[in-house]
Amino acid sequence: MKIDILNSYGELSLKAKDIIIQEIKKNQNLLLCTATGGSPTETYELLGKEYQEQPKLFARLRIIKLDEWGGIPMDHPASCESYLQTHLIQPLQVSGSRYTGFNSNPEDPIQECLNIQDKLNKEGPIDLCILGLGMNGHLAFNEPAEFLLPNCHIAELSAMSLQHQMVSEMHIKPAYGLTLGMADILHSKMILILINGSQKRTIVKQFLSGKISNLVPASFLWLHQNVICLIEKDAMEEMNEPI
Repeated sequence: MKIDILNSYGELSLKAKDIIIQEIKKNQNLLLCTATGGSPTETYELLGKEYQEQPKLFARLRIIKLDEWGGIPMDHPASCESYLQTHLIQPLQVSGSRYTGFNSNPEDPIQECLNIQDKLNKEGPIDLCILGLGMNGHLAFNEPAEFLLPNCHIAELSAMSLQHQMVSEMHIKPAYGLTLGMADILHSKMILILINGSQKRTIVKQFLSGKISNLVPASFLWLHQNVICLIEKDAMEEMNEPI
């Protein structure tokens, strides 16, 4: 894992944007898996500005949504769908044929997971997966548990996930999560994890220990051969020894 510590959230976002652009230039048909939440927001905004400068670069970009709150309307302003449409899909003019995402309120959630898995199996593997680090160490809605699931599945949301800022904006609370599985994520050709905020210092310390545990799902990223971890300096405790 390549770890890069940045002085500010702005520096982190710019570095992440540059990495994504570099990968799109290598492969304009790139399949990009996109997280939601606070960590990638400015990165996505910078990609939108990049689109204004060179729209042709994004003409073949494909996007797959990492996860979604289950049991809420798709058009709810705090859904992952609304977030991605606002911050990425519309600014980059990604057509429906180049976008795959969970329905947040499907009639049959199990079938929805099977449909997304089938689409990923046909179009994947993911070329570049953008991740954030959950406060409890989760990746997407792969929550700390006795065991982790490899593929798309319905997830029982942890109490910590239900305290997420996106949930605080919901009158109707999500009943479950819909998420790509650990194998789906780890089969990505390249992974970019973005970590910011002083509130994450405790989980960042656990993550950087390199100890692999299903109680910290993000720790499985240490098994992947091509991970770049960008960390805002404020998200790290003072450490006596280098990483």
